[in-house]
Amino acid sequence: MGLTSTTLLLFTIEIAVGVLAATVHWWPALAARHWRAVLGRIGVLLGGQLALLAVIGLLANNYFSFYSSWDDLLGSGKDAPVSVRAAVTPTPAPGTAPAPGATPEPEPEPANLPLLPAEETGREPVNTGLGRDPGKVGEIRAVRIPGARTGLSTDGYVYLPPQYFQPGNEQRKFPAIIAMTGFPGDAKALITRFNYPGVALDEIRAGRMQPTVLVLMRPSPAMPADPECENVPGGPQAETYFAKDAPRALAATYRLATGPGAWGVMGNSTGGYCAAKLAMRHPEVFAGGVSISGYLKAAEDVTTGDLFKGSQQRRDEADLLWRLQHLPMPGTAVMLSGAEKGDGDFRKDADAFTAAAKPPLTTAVASVPEGGHNYTTWIRLLPAGFQFLSAHLKP
Repeated sequence: MGLTSTTLLLFTIEIAVGVLAATVHWWPALAARHWRAVLGRIGVLLGGQLALLAVIGLLANNYFSFYSSWDDLLGSGKDAPVSVRAAVTPTPAPGTAPAPGATPEPEPEPANLPLLPAEETGREPVNTGLGRDPGKVGEIRAVRIPGARTGLSTDGYVYLPPQYFQPGNEQRKFPAIIAMTGFPGDAKALITRFNYPGVALDEIRAGRMQPTVLVLMRPSPAMPADPECENVPGGPQAETYFAKDAPRALAATYRLATGPGAWGVMGNSTGGYCAAKLAMRHPEVFAGGVSISGYLKAAEDVTTGDLFKGSQQRRDEADLLWRLQHLPMPGTAVMLSGAEKGDGDFRKDADAFTAAAKPPLTTAVASVPEGGHNYTTWIRLLPAGFQFLSAHLKP
């Protein structure tokens, strides 16, 4: 029986009901005070608890698609290669010019806007077997990133690649990628679980990725709320924080390029939705976005609250497929990545998104044949995401 099969779920429910019935039936016989009865009571109680937990675990897994199979859960089985394909986009007819992209002009800085650089608060080791020399493996700095425009701030990590420290690069400015967790997430998990810096180092050393600074963050600068990277009316201006405040604060602290196309953004789950949305809404800032197991429209639940304050227009504009169907195409690049089977509606969403996309928007899809909404799947998709963004970043 498959992990996500209805047969397994019904069988587990039957076991749980059976254990409950047995507990009720045998409880009077187990009411004695001798040690055998005590062990019997402990046994039936533990059995009932385990059966109930198994039912709850299966229900949660089937709903959230954490694991798609027993191999996925146990980490066994042979990993299939990641498939990457560029989406086929219509070619303009001869003699016609491509539709102009929706690339807004950079907003002028407000008068007297203070320059608030990121504040370093510590360091973390790079997870690699190449030692600790920054000139060979780079360095990870823990930072607090303030928002001069929005008043928001959050903690994160900055990975500086080896080239940042190598002689001859003292004046060199580097492109940057903002990488986000899912919600609620912990930015440190991007180091300890994903190993973003280690994977990026491998890609840089192999020549598949240009030397790039990584900014590792969670997708909400307004915890415990989840603003879905929206500028909430009367609430946190999360979109502005990520598109304006964070790049400005970090560029004031590190040698980062600030021209058009110098930044990219990627993330998983909520962070993936944010990445695609920020790239599409701010192509003047982000050359591209990579969504790993993300979704196409803003979540609305107890963690988000009322994001749109009753505005259907705002709700529509937070729907990435709606944007492609009703607004000018943004001059940026978006990769959707996930599992063909076992990770919600990834294939359906990816097909709809790429079918609606037209130049100057560039799209691509990266996928594994099977996998759940979990770290195992996401880690396998990281190299493809780095390579995609690196091909579009302009230092």
